[in-house]
Amino acid sequence: MKMIPKRLVLLSLSAAALAASLSACVPLVVGGAAAGGVLVAMDRRTSGAQLEDEGIEMRAANRIKEALGDGAHINVTSYNRQVLLTGEVATAQDQKRAEEVAARVDNVRTVVNDLAVMLPSSLTQRSSDVLITGKVKASLVDAKDVQLNAFKVFTERGVVYLMGRVTQREAERATQIARGVANVTKVVRVFEILSEEELARLNRQGPTPQQAPAAPR
Repeated sequence: MKMIPKRLVLLSLSAAALAASLSACVPLVVGGAAAGGVLVAMDRRTSGAQLEDEGIEMRAANRIKEALGDGAHINVTSYNRQVLLTGEVATAQDQKRAEEVAARVDNVRTVVNDLAVMLPSSLTQRSSDVLITGKVKASLVDAKDVQLNAFKVFTERGVVYLMGRVTQREAERATQIARGVANVTKVVRVFEILSEEELARLNRQGPTPQQAPAAPR
């Protein structure tokens, strides 16, 4: 696989993610269509799960906005039908309501609710979070013993969230890398742990539509 220069990846991620931070549910594009095709092809989710995750994120975000209005700042991230809620809401009731709405979206398996009850983060903070995400992704690309494609990375108020279907070794290594990035205050892991044998099988055959998702840990 052709390695993408770290500086190029960081610049591409930062520019695309900054636009995404100003408009909800805008997908990130890494290195253009060609790189995106590579990332999709090597994703450890089934093709069906990838499409469902995109739909889950859009439907959940829209329904939460309808339920809570514009006063809340909520990001919805889905990986293999597991939903992560991050951001800020005004009350504990809003926090619970957002989780209930997300849980009722079709195909959602579980919801991890890490919403904070506080004032919405500033644009300055969100821009900083975007840069942190880009730096973490660039660091994962730069590392020789993990694959960026195996991880979904998101940052909220300096907290880095890592999602993916990974082995315990990959989980520990990615956590170590993320913690080493400047301005990261905490790393939260929302992983599905694979055995080394399961990973070897995926690398040989690729995920199949019939493959059952691993239990979240």
